[in-house]
Amino acid sequence: MSLREYQRKRNFKSTREPKPDAAVPEGSRTLFVVQLHHARRRHFDFRLQVGNALKSWAVPKGPSYNPHTKRLAVEVEDHPVAYADFEGEIEEGYGKGHVDQFDRGVWSTDGDPMAQLKKGHLRFELFGTRLKGGWHLVRSGRKERQQPWFLIKDDDAFASDVEADDLLDTKMRESTRKAAKSESARIAAKKSTARVRKAPAARKLGKTSLIHQAKALPNAKKAAASAEFFAPALTQLRLEPPPGDNWIHEVKWDGYRILATIAKGKVALWSRNALRWDDKVPDILQAVDALGLDSARLDGELIATDSQGRSDFNALQKTLSGEAQHPLVYVLFDLPYFEGYDLARTPLLERKALLERMLGHGRRHLAFSSHTQGDGVEAMQRAMDFKLEGIVSKRIDSGYHSGRGGDWIKVKRLEGDEFAVVGYTPPKGSRNGFGSLLLAKPDPDHRDGWLFAGRVGTGFTDKSLAQTAALVTKNASRKTPPNLRNIDPLLRDAWWVQPSLVVEVNYRGMGNNSLLRQPSLKTLRMDKTPNDLRNADRSPAKKASKPAKKAPTKTARTRSTSNDADTSLVTITHPDRVVFPGDNITKQDVADYYSSIMQWFLPSVLGRPLSIIRCPEGAEKTCFFQKHPVQGLHRVGFVRLKEEKGSQAIYIYAKDANSVMELVQFGTLEFHLWGSMADNPDKADRVVFDLDPAPKVGWKRVVAAARLLRTWLDRIGLASFLRTTGGKGLHVVVPLNPGCPWSQVKDFSHAVASTMASAYPDEFIDTASKVKRSGKIFVDYLRNSRGATSIANYSLRARKGAPVAVPLRWEELAKIERGDAFNIHTLPKRLARLRKDPWEGIDTIEQSLDTALETLHKQQ
Repeated sequence: MSLREYQRKRNFKSTREPKPDAAVPEGSRTLFVVQLHHARRRHFDFRLQVGNALKSWAVPKGPSYNPHTKRLAVEVEDHPVAYADFEGEIEEGYGKGHVDQFDRGVWSTDGDPMAQLKKGHLRFELFGTRLKGGWHLVRSGRKERQQPWFLIKDDDAFASDVEADDLLDTKMRESTRKAAKSESARIAAKKSTARVRKAPAARKLGKTSLIHQAKALPNAKKAAASAEFFAPALTQLRLEPPPGDNWIHEVKWDGYRILATIAKGKVALWSRNALRWDDKVPDILQAVDALGLDSARLDGELIATDSQGRSDFNALQKTLSGEAQHPLVYVLFDLPYFEGYDLARTPLLERKALLERMLGHGRRHLAFSSHTQGDGVEAMQRAMDFKLEGIVSKRIDSGYHSGRGGDWIKVKRLEGDEFAVVGYTPPKGSRNGFGSLLLAKPDPDHRDGWLFAGRVGTGFTDKSLAQTAALVTKNASRKTPPNLRNIDPLLRDAWWVQPSLVVEVNYRGMGNNSLLRQPSLKTLRMDKTPNDLRNADRSPAKKASKPAKKAPTKTARTRSTSNDADTSLVTITHPDRVVFPGDNITKQDVADYYSSIMQWFLPSVLGRPLSIIRCPEGAEKTCFFQKHPVQGLHRVGFVRLKEEKGSQAIYIYAKDANSVMELVQFGTLEFHLWGSMADNPDKADRVVFDLDPAPKVGWKRVVAAARLLRTWLDRIGLASFLRTTGGKGLHVVVPLNPGCPWSQVKDFSHAVASTMASAYPDEFIDTASKVKRSGKIFVDYLRNSRGATSIANYSLRARKGAPVAVPLRWEELAKIERGDAFNIHTLPKRLARLRKDPWEGIDTIEQSLDTALETLHKQQ
C-alpha cells in the first residue's frame, strides 16, 4: 500500500515519527495498535496491519465494548508498520500533540481483508490486552472528504458496557488531564477519571461438575499442578492402521504440536521441543484462558483450515509469518491432568470424554479432535477420499505416556501410480544390479515426450531387484533420451534406456519440483507397456498444429543425489512470484537453484551460525538482514550464543538441506556465515580478506591484489582459497585447524591489511572511509570478528542478474573476467563439468596462526 500521503503530510526533520521506508518486523503476526492521540482534538487512532502498512482510522470517542454502540471512525492515511512502536510528543506540524499506546496485539479475519474493506464491511478479531473478541468496521453511506466508518463490537463473550476511557491507565489519564484545554477535552478528561475498570473477560465455563467427574475417573490420582513443560506422547509410523475394536482413529492434523499447561490460573503454551509459544499465538492463549481453569494439561495440534475445513499447513505458516491472516484453531485430543487430578493412567476414552464435555460447543479457536472406534481400514479410506494427511490410531485403554510407546500409531496417506522406467543409477556398496530406477510420466505437452518424475530405490526384494536389473540394463546408454524433459542435471552417473518397463510406485505426494516424495516400489507391471500410460484417465497429450518449441530450460529442477540433500519436506509457496524482475526469475527458480546445487552448497554451511538476507517481495524491494529466529521456522537449528556486548541471543544455523529450503521458502536469497561453528563459537576456523575495489578500479588490479595476498600468506606457511563475491571483488580465505580465538584472528587480519596498505599505499587502503578509498582497493579485515559474517560459497546475491559467489581454484583466476562472472543460470552448467569442489580438502588442512606468526618472526 502507498504511504505517499503519510510522507506528504510530515516533515521528518522536525518529527520523530518513523519514515515511510521503515522496515516491517520480520516474521511476526499481523498486528493492530490503538494510540491515544492528544492532538487539536483528542481521539483514538485505530490501526490494523494489512501487508506492509497500517490501515488507520481516527475514533474520537474510542472503542466501545457495547455491541449496540456505533463509534465513528474516520479513515485517515495509511501509516508505516513501524508507527506501532511510536509514543511521545509530536512537537510540530501535522498531528502535533502527545501520543500514548492504548493497546497492541495481533488480529485476524476470515478471508481477504482488502476485499472486505473494498465491500465496506470488515469482520475481525482482536487479541490485545484491553481489546479482545470480535469487531466490525462498517463503511458509512455518507460521501465526505475523509471516509467515515463505524467501529462496532461484536455481540460475543466479551461484550459489555465498558468504554475506552474506562480502561485508561494512570499514565494515559495524566496525559488526558494535561491536554484538557478545550471544553470537549475537559469533558473527556473528567469522564476518563470517573472510574477505572478492567477489560472484559470471556464468560467462563462451569467446572464444578467436571471436577467431580474427573475425580471419579478410573485411576485418577490427586496431584499438585505444575507450570513446567511436560514431554508429549509421540506416534510410531506404520504403513497400515491396526485392526480391532480396541483402537480409535483420529484425523492426523497437519499443523504444529502444542502443549498447554495451566497452573494457578496462568496459561503457558509450549512447542513439542519445550519452546514457549505464548507470544506467537495470543489468540490461542486467550481461548485457553477463557476456559477459566485453575490447573490443567492439554495436548493438541495448532492448525489453520482451508475453505473445505481441512488443516492447511501452508496457511498456518503464512499466518504465523505475517503473510496471511487465517484464523487459527487449537485442536485438542488429550487431557492428562485436570483441576488437581493426574489422569495419565486413566483410559484414553475416559480422558477424551471429559475433554469433550469441558470444551462444550461453539468455543472459537478451540476444537475437539473427534474419533471413530474400530475399522481402521475404513477410517484410513475416508482420509484418502478427503485427501487428509492420514490418521492417528490410539489404544482405547492406554494411559498418557511420554515418548513413543506404541500406543499411538500414525498412518500417512499413500498415493500410487504407474511410471515408465527411463534409466537407472549404478549400485553402491553391497547392492547388485542398480542403485535406483529413474522414472518418467507422459508429457502432456508433447505427444511422444516424457517428464522425469524422480527415482525409486526402495521396496525391492532380492528377487525383484535381480528380475528388474535383467530387464532394465539391456541396451543402456550414457546418452540422455531426446524426448525426456525435466532431467536432474546432477545425474552425471546415470544410465538411460528407452521406455519399455512399467512399475507401480507408492509415494507420499509430490515435492517442490513435481518429483515423487518418499517413493517405494509396489510391483512390476509386466502386463503393461509404457504406451498404456497414455490412456484416457490421464491428461491427453496436446496435439500441436505447429512444430513443438523446445521447452525453456529451468535451472536445476531436481534434488541433489545425496540422501542428505533431500528437500522434499519443504513446500515452496507462491512459486510464480517474480524475485528478480529484470531477469524474470521466480521464487521457484530460486528454490530449484538451491535444490540443484545442494550437494555443493551444503557442506560449507552446515553447523555455522547464519545471517541471511530475505527479500519476500523480490530483490528490488525491501530486503531484511536476519540472524535470529522468526515464527514459523522449524527445520533450522537454534543455538544460544553470547554477543559482543555480553548479552545472549538465539541464532539460526542449517542442520540439513531442509533447513536451507525452509529459509528459501521464507524468501531468503543470500546466506552469510560465521567464521566459526555453532558448537565452538569462540574459536575462528576461517580468516576472510575481502578485496573490495573502489569504483573505476579495474578487474585486473583486483586479480593482482589477490595473487599478491596469496604470495604473502604462502611465505608464512598459510594456504589460502579463492572466491568470487558475486559483486565487484574477491575473497581470499584462510582455513585454521585448530581454530584460534577471535581476538587473535582480528589482530592478525588487521595487521595483514595494514601491511599491504603501508607497502603499497597507492594500491591498497585498510580503512572503510569512502572519501579516502578513491582509486584504491579496500582490504576489508572487519569480517574477522565474533559475529561478523561473509557470503557463503554458491550463495545467490540479491542483485540484478542473480549473480552467485563462487569458489575457484587459483589456476582459474586468469580466466575470470569479473566478480559476478557466474549467475543462477550459468553456475549449474559449471558444476556439471566439475569433478570435485575447488575447495575440496579445506577442512583437512592443518595450519594455525601460532605457527604462521612463528614463521614470520624467523623471517624478520
